[in-house]
Formats: sequence, structure tokens, C-alpha cells
Amino acid sequence: MKKPRLSFGQIWNLSFGFLGVQIGYSLQNSNTSSIFESLGADVSHLSYFWLAAPLAGMIIQPIVGMFSDGTWTRFGRRIPYILGGALVSTVALLLMPNCPVLLAIAPLAMGAFILLFMDLSFNVTMQPFRALVADMLDDSQKTQGYVVQTFLINLGAVIGAFLPLMMTWFGVPDEAAPGQVSRHIAYSYYAGGIILLLTVLVTSFKTKEYPPQEFAEYNGLDCEPGKGDGAEVHSAGEDHPAGEGIPQAAGPDKKPGFLSLMRNIPKVMLQLGVVQFFSWAALFLMWTYLKPAITGVVTDPATGQVLSDGATQTWVGVLNGIYPIPACLVSIFLGRIAARYGNKTVYALCLLCGALGFAGLMFIHNQYLMMLPMVGIGIAWAGILAMPYSILSRGVDARSMGAYMGIFNFTITIPQIVIGLTGGLIVKQAFGSDAGLMLGLASVFMLFAAISVAFVRQTDSGQACHVTEKKQL
Repeated sequence: MKKPRLSFGQIWNLSFGFLGVQIGYSLQNSNTSSIFESLGADVSHLSYFWLAAPLAGMIIQPIVGMFSDGTWTRFGRRIPYILGGALVSTVALLLMPNCPVLLAIAPLAMGAFILLFMDLSFNVTMQPFRALVADMLDDSQKTQGYVVQTFLINLGAVIGAFLPLMMTWFGVPDEAAPGQVSRHIAYSYYAGGIILLLTVLVTSFKTKEYPPQEFAEYNGLDCEPGKGDGAEVHSAGEDHPAGEGIPQAAGPDKKPGFLSLMRNIPKVMLQLGVVQFFSWAALFLMWTYLKPAITGVVTDPATGQVLSDGATQTWVGVLNGIYPIPACLVSIFLGRIAARYGNKTVYALCLLCGALGFAGLMFIHNQYLMMLPMVGIGIAWAGILAMPYSILSRGVDARSMGAYMGIFNFTITIPQIVIGLTGGLIVKQAFGSDAGLMLGLASVFMLFAAISVAFVRQTDSGQACHVTEKKQL
């Protein structure tokens, strides 16, 4: 039995809460370093705070995925985790600007503590959104579902990046006393927290997840959820006559353990993991080294003068707010283009645009022309947020979708941790402290990612159901 086709409005509501989550995440990305510096952190130690996000994602997302796979409540399967994570995220956003008041003797320690909970709660909220799209949509609509999600993610990134600037337009001062967080940043966090909660509430109340019996029918499961039959059940499509490439799973009442899931990882996930490693390593290089890379080289075309350090920092913020805009626009058409030319082709071309964008940042010094490479990076960003999930969701057993989406997050966090731990050594020992060459390395990584797409074997989970002999997982 095929899942019912959802309207565009229903697909929109599935991911609408991700808009608010991404606003909060964008605020964190844009302002965490500034907040910690105002609280007394040394610049050389800031990178260690940035490791909190990928480490939290690596630990939390698989756990949340596994638990949500086995959750069946009157509120749904994924919604309880989305709503719970959103509540904690909102509280963390409201508290972060008030670290000096909450713990005056050690505001930096309080900031680190709140940042940890913020990262943990963001990951609790984000992970089920990925699985929710796969749960609710038929294979024919999954690409559209992840494209809509990509659009909302990028729209949230733009809003979050520009919220502090918007606050100054309304007269909120951007100056702060020593040891305090400026009011325009604080008010941005308050607004972001409120928006996050409101958008998640829309998803929570507008989305009705399939109950266990319907879920089993739509995914071709012979056993009724909650009633084990002593047999192992798994789905297999035309490309998998014996379930090849799709991990076998016990019935819905017998969830496979983490080690079992790791032993049975679909080949397509491993193949996508190579692409993910290179693409996310490239992105982390940009987030970490864009500011030092262009400091002292970016010029004002009107005067021909090199921008001051403060002006350069401001311009870095503008550039970081630029690339989600083309990503938003591209994501509108990405589904239709992928339907015509194929997910893999579109994915590879998006990554190639990113490679060209990173290369452009190395050679363009005009501050306004630097927006052009960000367009290429934005196109890559759109592909990275949508295509791998669309490909992966077609080759994973439906009952373990949440767990595998969480495990797949390793392919995002591991490259960031690797670059976070080795980037300083690379730039100092290999590149003579020339941060601009790190953008060149990002270009090479993104090119490797585009090439690696060719080795991904796209699969289709299908709806046929097979029963095999019982196997201990």
C-alpha cells in the first residue's frame, strides 16, 4: 500500500518548525564567538567551544533516532522529541545573553554550560525532522519534502544572520559595557527563541503522524506493530530481491540495537558518507577561516583601500548571510530538476558549484564581487541539505529510519571534529599560517565530494514485504 500523497501545505507544515530551529542555530553560529569574547574568552581558545556542536550531534542524534523509532504515542512518533527539544532550545536562547547575571563570578563557565544544552537541544529537535519527512512521504514526494525543508533551513539561516542588524534598525544599541552582552544581540536571541517555539508548535499541531497500524501497512510490514510473530520482517524493492542493501530489522516491537544497526549499515550510507566527509570538511574550513583568510586583502572598490579589521568582520557576517539566499532560491526548483535529471547528477553539479565558489574566494579581493563566489557555495549548500537525505531515505528500512538518520549525522560531525582538531596544524605547518590557502583546500575537498557522488549507488526501499527466518540481532 502506497502512502497518500500530501498537499504542498502539508509538506510545508512537516518542516515549518525547522525554520525556527535554524534561526536559533544561525544566531548561535553568528554570535557565539562574539558573546564568549565579551565574557572574557581568549581568541585562541574559541575553536574549542566550537567543537561542542559536532560532538553533541554525534552523541545525541543516533540516540534520539533510536528512541523515536520505537515511540508510539497519541502525539505521534517524532513530534514528542521535536516539541521537547524546542522547549529546551527556547529556554537556552533566552538565558544565553544573561550569563553575566546568572553567574557573575564565572560568566564564561555559565555561557559554556548553556551552550552545551543549546547544542544538545538543537540536535534533539533537528534529528526527528529528518526522519519525519521520510516517515510521512511516499518515495515520489521525498525529494520535494527535503527540498522544502532545505528552503526553510536556509530562510531561517538568513533571518538569524540578519536579526541583530534588524534590531539596530529599530534603534536597539549595539554597544555593550565590558563583560556584558550587547542589547541588540540579546534581543535577537529573545526573538529567535520565541519564533523557534511558535514554528515548532505549528508543526506539532498541524502534522498528524501515521498510527502504528497504518505505518506498518504503508511500509509493507507483515507484522502488526506491538505484536511480535517470531519472524523477522524487512522491506525489499525491485533492486533488492533478497533485501540486499537494506538492513534487516525485527518487528516494530523488537527494535535492533545500536551495534546491530552499525553492522548492517546500508552500502548507500557508506558511499554517501565519503561525499559528506569532503563536503562538510570544506564548509567547516570556510566557517573557521573565512575571517582570517580575507583580513588584509579585501578592499573597498570605491577607495581601493584595504578594509579595517572591524569592517572585515562586519563583511564576513554579510557574506555568511549571503550564501543561504541563493540556496533558498535554488531549493525551490531543485526537486523538479532532480526529477528530470536524477538526484546524483544534481547533487554532483551543486557540489561542483561549491568548489568553484571556494576557489573564487581565494582570488577575488573586491568586497562586493566576493558575493559571487558565495552564490556557488549557496548552490552547494542547497544540494548538501537535500540530496543526500533524499537518496538515503530510499534505501533504509522504514522502522529504523530515525536511528539511521541519526547515525548518518556522523558523516556531518566527524569531518568537523577532524578539521577542528587538525586545522590549526595544517594552516601553520603546511601553509605557513596563510589562512587563504585553507579556502583553496576547501575547494579541493568540495571537488573530491563532487567526484565521489559518481560512486554512490542509489537504491529504492520499495514496498514489498518478505518474511525470513528469525535471526538474533
